Amino acid sequence: MRKKVTVVGAGNVGANCALRIAGKELADVVLVDVVEGVPQGKALDILQSGPVEGYDVSLTGANDYAPTANSDIVVITAGFPRTPGMSRDDLLLKNYEVVRSATEQAVKFSPNCILILVTNPLDAMCWTAFHVSKFSKNRVIGMAGVLDTARFRTFIAQELDVSVSNVTAMVLGGHGDTMVPIARLTSVSGIPLSELLDQAVIDRLIDRARNGGAEIVKYLKTGSAYYAPSAAAVEMVESILKDKKKVLPCAAYLEGEYGIKDLFVGVPVKLGSRGIENIYQIALRPEEQAALDKSAAAVKELIDVIKQKM
Repeated sequence: MRKKVTVVGAGNVGANCALRIAGKELADVVLVDVVEGVPQGKALDILQSGPVEGYDVSLTGANDYAPTANSDIVVITAGFPRTPGMSRDDLLLKNYEVVRSATEQAVKFSPNCILILVTNPLDAMCWTAFHVSKFSKNRVIGMAGVLDTARFRTFIAQELDVSVSNVTAMVLGGHGDTMVPIARLTSVSGIPLSELLDQAVIDRLIDRARNGGAEIVKYLKTGSAYYAPSAAAVEMVESILKDKKKVLPCAAYLEGEYGIKDLFVGVPVKLGSRGIENIYQIALRPEEQAALDKSAAAVKELIDVIKQKM
């Protein structure tokens, strides 16, 4: 029996997730959206690409969750997008309601699924889904660090004019302006970044990575990034479905790791068939820990607002 993945939200991120999952033949896909006709039309369009692209999976579009029953993974992308001048935090209460409702329906029809959150503000939406679903912490995961790391790696590769596949990087913390790229753990084919670039350049690249999403919003004007976010989410889906056990930076529920409790924060995790199979604790330098604490505090502020809403 083939695996089954539900993608909630048929906007740019969700539709591209569906397309990438189909293209890799990872699973049958159900695309869900509240707008009548949109998920049905996009699913049919992606399905009709199969004969040309050579993939052979089932794609279904729906406005309700009945067709999603018994999904292995539910990827929640639904929500309001960022607009120019809007921070991820501005999205908080709008998207809280969207994620709360989506989680309730997903869990009702797929009680054994793993939830991957993409909706912003990411870390707060993970916390929402975790408490609404009442799932174990290994089954609720946020897509943030994979995207943030991809952006950081891209800018490093551009700066050095090297293959991006040779660049490894680590980004911790909340998704957004307070993310914590760890430059000393970043390298090019094992060569420390500090031996290739001076600190001023590294700082500039870190700043650009932190503002990677806002930079794209500024260009698009009427939307936000979707190609890279969908690619990042699907890398997580693939690692879980194929039990690849990739070590990726993801938003995970912490219970004391890194001195943080009851929050979702980006940390390196092992992703396998059970979801998060291990959280890796890196020995941080004082300034790195301070930056991570600051990032966690920003996430906590959002959670405190949500708690008043619950």
